[in-house]
Amino acid sequence: MLPPMTQEQCTHRNNVQSSEKPQVYKVGIYGWRKRCLYFFVLLLMILILINLALTIWILKVMNFTIDGMGNLRITEKGLKLEGDSEFLQPLYAKEIQSKPGRPLFLQSSRNVSVNIVNSNNQLLTQLVTGSSGFKARGKMFEVKSTSGKLLFSADEQEVVVGAERLRVMGAEGAVFSKSVETPHVRAEPFKELRLESPTRSLLMEAPKGIQILAEAGDIQAICRNELRLESKDGEIALDARRIRLMRLPEGKASTSSSSSGTRQTVYEVCVCPNGRLFLSQAGTGSTCQISNSVCL
Repeated sequence: MLPPMTQEQCTHRNNVQSSEKPQVYKVGIYGWRKRCLYFFVLLLMILILINLALTIWILKVMNFTIDGMGNLRITEKGLKLEGDSEFLQPLYAKEIQSKPGRPLFLQSSRNVSVNIVNSNNQLLTQLVTGSSGFKARGKMFEVKSTSGKLLFSADEQEVVVGAERLRVMGAEGAVFSKSVETPHVRAEPFKELRLESPTRSLLMEAPKGIQILAEAGDIQAICRNELRLESKDGEIALDARRIRLMRLPEGKASTSSSSSGTRQTVYEVCVCPNGRLFLSQAGTGSTCQISNSVCL
């Protein structure tokens, strides 16, 4: 326990404390640190103003609005593009259509491809238009009119032409490697119809008959070797006012029976046992037996 202080000691202690000066401590940033801080704050404000100006300029140039950006508009039905648009990557869309009354143009420097794939990403249908031509790939190809009538159809089994008339405008006509089935083959008015097989045979078959009709012209059947007209159960009828058999061989009669000094202008048509026709000089009676040397 400390002893109690006397009055003199207390007075001396108070005088010592009053003689000492109070010390003041300054709090804050002063000097070059303060100037650097102001400089960085000013630089930050300038950058903020520049960034804000650039943002406003980009929004103005790109035409950003609540509905979309530039020519791109966001509607309830999807996206709406106005003007020309360029796609650098594949475009996936459910439906692409133009404005009512406006055409839709698809343009590419190389080709335009439309692919239809299944859930396994396997190609089912493909449509390619390019510099080399137009290509379509699929199980079936159909062309219909505005009324829904089938005009053209093609698949692996057959090709169907549903139009009332099929016109072939090529100078060489149409070439078919296999058979052709049609109910009617007709040329254009004032045009010739030619059925030709340059290196093989030409066969026409019909269970109920074949009719070849030329109402205002001629019919010509020309061959290199033999022309056969055969009827198994019926007959062959030649119905005309005039029948001409050109270049028939002429049978030679014996010297004793031949007339000399006069030119024969009347002949008799004779038939050999093998069906061959020849001419024989006409007489008062039949001369086929005399001039049958052609049949030998």
